Amino acid sequence: MKWLLFLVCLLAWVFQVQAGLISDTEFGGHAKSLGLYIDRVPNNSNEEGWLSSADFRADVRGRLAKDYDFELALEQQLLWSDPNSLGQISASSNNRAIDTEHNWNSDGRIEAQLRLDRFNLQGDVNGTLWTIGRQAIGFGRISLFSPLDVIAPFPPDAIDVDVRPGVDAIKLNHYFGLGGQLGGVVVFGDESEHNSYLVTFSENIGLADMLILTGTLRDRPMVGFGLAGELGPVGLKGELSWYDGQAEGDLRDDFAIGALEFWYRFNNGLVLLAEYLYNGPGRNDPQDYPLVAASAPLQEGLSYLLGRHYLLLAPSYELHPLVTASGLIIYNLRDASCLLRPQLSVSLANDLQLDLFWAFGLGEKNDRHPLLGLPIIRSEFGPVGDSGGFLLRWYF
Repeated sequence: MKWLLFLVCLLAWVFQVQAGLISDTEFGGHAKSLGLYIDRVPNNSNEEGWLSSADFRADVRGRLAKDYDFELALEQQLLWSDPNSLGQISASSNNRAIDTEHNWNSDGRIEAQLRLDRFNLQGDVNGTLWTIGRQAIGFGRISLFSPLDVIAPFPPDAIDVDVRPGVDAIKLNHYFGLGGQLGGVVVFGDESEHNSYLVTFSENIGLADMLILTGTLRDRPMVGFGLAGELGPVGLKGELSWYDGQAEGDLRDDFAIGALEFWYRFNNGLVLLAEYLYNGPGRNDPQDYPLVAASAPLQEGLSYLLGRHYLLLAPSYELHPLVTASGLIIYNLRDASCLLRPQLSVSLANDLQLDLFWAFGLGEKNDRHPLLGLPIIRSEFGPVGDSGGFLLRWYF
């Protein structure tokens, strides 16, 4: 039924094109290929793993009846993994009221999914911009991991962050002054308790940009605050979000996530991003990491880390106009473990890019109790195996 409804909408769109109601149509998209090798499969330190993913996306944008803008995007993904438990195509998000994914051979070694990732209409009423339908929504300004990016954030170690997943929402934005904005967002979840109701306010104060975010995020009251500016040659960004931890699966009555990010470009061309992250849902004791991994904030994507205090570093340097070397370090300040990932980006042609990367998990390994045989967790990244691969991207 869901794809029959989509087909009817697509046929209606084609009819309106023929009737001249749609104009200024633009087409785009991408094709991507990801190959990944893991030297130790999770929960099996003696087995290697391989994963390959192919992704094709088609986007359409245009004008409807000369008064409205529309956006439509379809994405097809094919995933192969060995063993088949190593990777799975993500299920429907709890930020989507309508399930528009169609899967083939779920839980098999080869899986496929076709999904509708954008389907929205946009307009303007007396200076207030509105968007209704499946769309991308992102908050916050911090690059590495933003505490204010609460709807559909990327993990801090994500390789591909080009396209933010679409969510079912109604968004309003009213602009005033030189840089002021007042907005409201309603995100519809797969269940009523997963609905989000948020209000945003942003303004330029002196040389700093201020952002305030408050409301209810999936039945959890929250408030957030952020500032972005410069101190001489150093770019500074600070964000803090606070949550009422009363939702099912929360480990604390309330918790906060905060970050401070620095940006600096050295005279030799080296660019450095550095971030201190306070991860309120995490714990200081590594023995509590399994509880954190199963808690609601991590299951919802509010956090992807298990500890409490982190330093994140992301240096980059242009070796050649077509070649850039970069890296990512996520360092757990309490258990002294880290994820280290060097990366090389090569521009092969116009709109064709190849990324080569390798990730190391450094830190104390897990032990077992000499009498009980139970695992003793020593660090977050120490037990993580090394991994590496490539990402080939073509945009059209």
